[in-house]
Parts: sequence; C-alpha cells; structure tokens
Amino acid sequence: MDTLAVEEPLQVEVDGEQLTVTMRTPGDDVDLVLGFLHAEGLLGDAGDVVALRHCTDVGEDGQPTRNVAQVTPRPGSRLAGERVARPFTTTSACGVCGSASVEQVLARVPAPLHGDDVRLDPGVLEALPGVLREHQAAFERTGGLHAAGLFTAGGELLCLREDVGRHNAVDKVVGWGLRTGALPLRGRVLVVSGRASFELVQKAAMAGVPVLAAVSAPSSLAVSLARAAGMTLVGFLRPPTANVYAGAHRLRAAGEQVPAGAGRVPGEVAVARAE
Repeated sequence: MDTLAVEEPLQVEVDGEQLTVTMRTPGDDVDLVLGFLHAEGLLGDAGDVVALRHCTDVGEDGQPTRNVAQVTPRPGSRLAGERVARPFTTTSACGVCGSASVEQVLARVPAPLHGDDVRLDPGVLEALPGVLREHQAAFERTGGLHAAGLFTAGGELLCLREDVGRHNAVDKVVGWGLRTGALPLRGRVLVVSGRASFELVQKAAMAGVPVLAAVSAPSSLAVSLARAAGMTLVGFLRPPTANVYAGAHRLRAAGEQVPAGAGRVPGEVAVARAE
C-alpha cells in the first residue's frame, strides 16, 4: 500500500465570474484564495472580501466537490472592479504571475522592505529547515508535498502549510496572515522546501516578508527582484552551509561581520541559460 498526495483543481470565482483555476492539495482553501488574490494585487486586506465559500455542488458519489471557491468582494474594492488580464489555468508546478517586470512588482509592493532592520543569527537560520521538515505531517506520509513555514527571527514557527505546488503553500501562509490580521509580515522569515522562483519572491515581497530562505536554488529573476525590493534571499539552505544572494546585512549581529564560513555572499551571480 502507498499513500499519495492529493491533487485536485480549485476554480476561483469572483462575483460568479471565473478568475482562475489552480491545481492544489485540498485543505486551507480559504487561505489559498486570500493569499493568491493578495499576491496578485487584487486584495488589500481581508476586509475587501465580504464572503468566501465553497460551492455547494456535489460529485457523482453524492459528496461535496469543494473544488469551486466563490468570492464576494466588498463593493468599491479593486477586486469588485478592475480585473487584471491573466491566464485562467495554472498547474501545481507554476503560479500565476500577472507582472511583466520587476518594476511592475515593485510598484505594487505595499511598503519598501529596505527599512525592515530585523537581524537573524546564522545559527537560527541553519535550524529552520529541520523544524520545517519535522512539522511536515503530510510529506511524512506521501513524500510528495512542498511546504512553506513562517518563523519569527528567533526561530519560532508561526504557520506551516503544505501543498503539491510550492506557490500554493506560500499563498496559504500569506492568506493565513491576511485572515488573522498579521500582515504585513515584518520581521518574519519565510522558509520554503523547494527552489526560490520569481513568483515566490513576489508573494513574499507583497506580504512584507523581509527574509526568504529556500533549501534549493533561486532563479536569476528571483535574485534581481529580491535585491530591488530590499529583501534577504537565501538559497541552498542545507546546514551547515547556505548561499546569500541578497540582503546579507540581516544575517549578522549589530556591528558584527558575517563569520567566515557562515555562508557564501556573492557580489555577482553568473547566469546559466538553457540551450
């Protein structure tokens, strides 16, 4: 016998009009929708949503499908009016990015991150992937899910979400923050189990997260956006080493230098293109 991670479509409707369809692992769908809408600049805060519920349709087995989320926006909100042109279907491997450039993303970031002076001890950072892995209950059973975890600068886990899509896991964390009134996530650290792509940096920047750390590689555009947004971006976080691609000043105590061997901090990053 083997246990498989569930992957099903979620159709998001706004005022009865289909906005997007994403492949996701069911669970925390309210947070997923809120986080997605916030990252796309369509939602300022939870007050912009009057109601968010699953459709009452049932499948052939007579059970609720829970694969359609219906959003009722607050009258006068951007979500109720302007619609941003975007593809309507996404997979669990890739998020929807409505921004054509780094400049467009920066124009939508609610507050600059350069002024967030949180400091993170390299030893604390080193421990975070282990904490993330320890709390991945669904991954333990299936081996097929990504995770995103939100931490304090002291290493306390605040929220963890799992999903077949790494961008969905981040949306679920951001949606949790939006729903609980925790946004912007100043002074927090977001750790992701996969690579750091452009859309993950975009979602973190929109949520006000100053530090994003990934256990795998970042992309060139992710590094460019992180540097422009004033974020700290860490890749290949595999204790006892890590690569710091942006915002290295946050990984040192006040008045101290980054210790030798604590992480490679490149001034320039070479870019490899696929043939």
